[in-house]
Amino acid sequence: MNTAVKLTEEVQQLQGLLAVKAQQIVTQNQQLSAKNDRIKHLEELLLSYRHKQFDASSEANPHQGGLFNEPEDNLQEAVLRADDTPSVTVARHQRKARPRVSIPDDLPREEIVHDLPDSEKVCPHDGTALTCIGEDIHEQLDIVPAKIKVLRHIRKKYACPCCEQYLVTASKPKQPIEKSIAAPGLLAHVVVSKYADALPLYRQTQMFKRLGIELDRTNLANWMIACGTLIQPLINLLQDKLHEQPVVHMDETPLQVLNEPAKTAQSQSYMWVQASTHANPCPVVLFHYAPTRRQTVPIEQLGDYRGVLMVDGYEGYQGVCTQNSLTRLGCWAHARRKFIEAQRVQPKGKTGKADQALAFIQKLYALERKIKDDPPDKRYHARQQHAKPIIDKLQQWLDKSRPHVPPKTAMGKALGYLHKQWPRLTAYLDNGEYPIDNNRAENAIRPFVIGRKNWLFSASQKGARASANLYSLIETAKANGLEPYGYLKTLFTQLPNANSVADIEALLPWRDDVIK
Repeated sequence: MNTAVKLTEEVQQLQGLLAVKAQQIVTQNQQLSAKNDRIKHLEELLLSYRHKQFDASSEANPHQGGLFNEPEDNLQEAVLRADDTPSVTVARHQRKARPRVSIPDDLPREEIVHDLPDSEKVCPHDGTALTCIGEDIHEQLDIVPAKIKVLRHIRKKYACPCCEQYLVTASKPKQPIEKSIAAPGLLAHVVVSKYADALPLYRQTQMFKRLGIELDRTNLANWMIACGTLIQPLINLLQDKLHEQPVVHMDETPLQVLNEPAKTAQSQSYMWVQASTHANPCPVVLFHYAPTRRQTVPIEQLGDYRGVLMVDGYEGYQGVCTQNSLTRLGCWAHARRKFIEAQRVQPKGKTGKADQALAFIQKLYALERKIKDDPPDKRYHARQQHAKPIIDKLQQWLDKSRPHVPPKTAMGKALGYLHKQWPRLTAYLDNGEYPIDNNRAENAIRPFVIGRKNWLFSASQKGARASANLYSLIETAKANGLEPYGYLKTLFTQLPNANSVADIEALLPWRDDVIK
């Protein structure tokens, strides 16, 4: 009897030990799995850093082939060939002959005539005088370097010779900066050089020095601030026009401003951009400086706007969407970019989940390229007929893939972003006027990013605000097909003498006679 009890106790002890051991094995397996996930995450980070440092910065991956630019002769085949394992078609490389550079007909011509000397204008066989039967013409482009001239404003004075008590002086138009040596043309040149051509002011002072003019960089900076203040009424009108649009794009990028209250020089501020859609006949691009990235900035900038907002996944935009009941659209370009990042860190030569996701997204963009010139109603029906089935299959693939991918890996982050942004990403199907991505805002903000690499920072808040206004006018002018220098010279000449809202509206960039 005692033996049976002892055996039972030993069995229970062994079972307890086995249970403890089994739990230890489970814990060790969990720890090992976590370590493997951590190792994979670190390997992906290392590959990502190597790519950013050494590889091309384009989104086009060498393993993608023609993923985003394949020619498709059959639209039906292109947009409906999405299944659980989509395939990628690589377009055959074709060399295209580059067209010769054409010289515009409206450029002034200077004729240089090459003629035979009189002694050679006779036939060597019989001495008969030669007759001109035609010409060979070869045109070359030449350039006249910048020239500086001085505008002398001479105001005539008159007095009464009888009473000698009446004196009158002729008036002159108001200047963009009173009592300054800077004429409208010079101001326009400096603005375009800095904000359109990304030439910092210190480089411009060196260029002026080669022309024999000593200009102080501080003076140039003060001129830019004055110009930014001068055009503020026009910026206000452009903002009113933009907020009349059904869809507004918005984005932001970091900016360093050295002298900000209660902030260190190393802290980040932001340049925000708003833009109308490509289809708008009166396109507007507006920049705005803010010392913060908080949600109060879009709330302040959009005011009582009640349309549709296209943005990326930053949650700082949700405040204004909730407050103003805005329809928020998600950006498929951002979603695609995350899968491209995941594709870059996957084993070379292998097709993975990133390729599958990109193939789905490729088909959505293939459709958009086909219907980009169609009216909104046709785009809506095409999206419902062709894009919606692709998106439905992509959602099924997403729901099946997420549970099997560690969330901290590049692929896990891409899937998580797609899942979180899904209602916003698919909202573009509801209206043919809605864009598929936020590339309009990203392209608008790119000139600022390029310029920032050269001038690095703004010295003051006034300078940052002036830069925002000047970038706004230049990018809006370009969007309306205007040459920025001519437009700004017109503004700096006429805006100081504008006396009414109608005078300012006459200077809007889509007015036919804005540049005389």
